[in-house]
Amino acid sequence: MENYRRLIENNRRWVAELTAADPGYFSNLAIKQEPQFLFIGCSDSRVPAELLTGTHPGELFVHRNVANLVLPSDLNAMSVLQYAIEALRVEHVIVTGHFECGGVRAALGDTTNGLVDHWLSHVRNVVRWNQRELDAITDERARFDRVVELNVLEQIYHLSETPVVQKAWRKGRRPMLHGLVYDIREGYLRELVTGIDSEEAAERLSSRRAPTAAAV
Repeated sequence: MENYRRLIENNRRWVAELTAADPGYFSNLAIKQEPQFLFIGCSDSRVPAELLTGTHPGELFVHRNVANLVLPSDLNAMSVLQYAIEALRVEHVIVTGHFECGGVRAALGDTTNGLVDHWLSHVRNVVRWNQRELDAITDERARFDRVVELNVLEQIYHLSETPVVQKAWRKGRRPMLHGLVYDIREGYLRELVTGIDSEEAAERLSSRRAPTAAAV
């Protein structure tokens, strides 16, 4: 219970600090949200979206799951995506993977992990589609990092295939899709691909075609 109580006490201090600087902070925040970004990231506790991007409440609409996947069969992700694009009218959708991802590590291993193995089969597909490139990487950590990158690129491709993104693109060039990797060992965000705003641009990203990060 001591660890739990710490969370509540931290919340009280946080509220006190914000309202001391701006008494109307929360009343104004409660009126509406107008985020410019949908951030799709991993559930990993070491990857806090707002902290690593330096954003405040109301700036990011966030969806997180194991290994930052974007799957048409995931009604949760698809509902978040539709609301972000059609209701909130976000300008940018950002998929952010991270090095040392436990989900990717599990997908690369031979051990069984229960229910999550069904989810991680999508990461294993990325490995299979890029087996030749990955086999050529002799350093184990570099190979692991490359799978993290390829997985992000594949999720950008998945986003481009969704009806809600295609519908928005037919009306204009919003949203733009971006793929980032958070280097958990250094703290920096690394850009893999930015500004994807058409099916043609996204088509070149599919990991089934084994692109290199430099090529995108």
